Amino acid sequence: MSETYDAIILGAGAAGLMCAARAGQRGRRVLVLEKAEKPGKKILISGGGRCNFTNIGAGPANYLSSNPHFAKSALARYTPRDFLELVESYGIAWHEKTLGQLFCDGSSKQIVEMLLEECAKGLVDIRCNAEVTAVERDGERFAVMASGQVAIAPSLVIATGGPSIPKMGATGFAYDLARQFGLKVVEPRPALVPLTLGGEEVLFREISGVSAPVVATAGKASFPEAALFTHRGLSGPAILQASSYWKPGDPVVIDFLPDRQGDWLLDAKRDAPRATLRSLLRDALPDRLADILAEKLGIETELGNASDKALRAAQERLKRWTFHPNGTEGFAKAEVTVGGISTAELSSKTMETKRIPGLFAIGEAVDVTGWLGGYNFQWAWASGVAAAEAL
Repeated sequence: MSETYDAIILGAGAAGLMCAARAGQRGRRVLVLEKAEKPGKKILISGGGRCNFTNIGAGPANYLSSNPHFAKSALARYTPRDFLELVESYGIAWHEKTLGQLFCDGSSKQIVEMLLEECAKGLVDIRCNAEVTAVERDGERFAVMASGQVAIAPSLVIATGGPSIPKMGATGFAYDLARQFGLKVVEPRPALVPLTLGGEEVLFREISGVSAPVVATAGKASFPEAALFTHRGLSGPAILQASSYWKPGDPVVIDFLPDRQGDWLLDAKRDAPRATLRSLLRDALPDRLADILAEKLGIETELGNASDKALRAAQERLKRWTFHPNGTEGFAKAEVTVGGISTAELSSKTMETKRIPGLFAIGEAVDVTGWLGGYNFQWAWASGVAAAEAL
């Protein structure tokens, strides 16, 4: 015995719920299958439980993809302002943190409840604890078997995300399904993830828990936010951002004193010759970090007794301190995934696959990855709406 729908959506995360709600409210009969015991589990833990639900400045430049132009269409047609209007229509109080990040004043639960109410308005059928065991295409329809039941629909939406945060049930199911249908997958790797240090840089683990505002650079991308030293290496917003651009073997360059420009150490030598590098660094950075940097730089004398050449070298190193991570903390600690179902396989307008009519992919399952700060949620909303409008 099978049931027939207009669309089956695999995954009740941000993208899947948004897509289901919009499609349902367009009069489509929609089934959502979620293997977890409740919908929106990653939404619930996001933003420290307050859900950084969008970023008011979200645009294509804030995303990584093999095709940097792919996200433009969906992001332009469903904007952060559009989602904010939905949030406000439910009376959910919100506030803006730094860099355009919008959070609930209350709880992430409010966003999940809002999405479920939107789904209810569209009479969406949401089934949790539904483990998908088989997906087949029979002519122009898809047959999905989950928990011993079969559902059939002309449209199937892959919204099961990537493998980041496996303790929340995340897997590479989306990629397995994509490959089953002959779709290319861009090699997935952890993103927004702490970096690990080895060798001589293990010394920095001694200051685990210390953070400071820096500019972190990986590849051509630079991020002015806080870096945090951990018992395994480097973390904090600046490092998490840079990690999405970091590749094994590459360095991560940190500017420890982004506000200091020019020959500031030579100026200090002239103005306060009896000061030490250690004391100057302690004025600008946490003491334990200042001490370890001063020790590494090896200038222990008063500035008046240090050569201009040595001070210039110290300035340059503090401006471009190079770390050589030996890896990341992996998908277990990654907030999102870089890579995924290739955008070359999809229509940027509808998120439908070009070769298999009726098959769609949205959200983190796709090779579009946002920065830290609400950008990934905005992609989930925008890609979900783009697919819903085509179902």
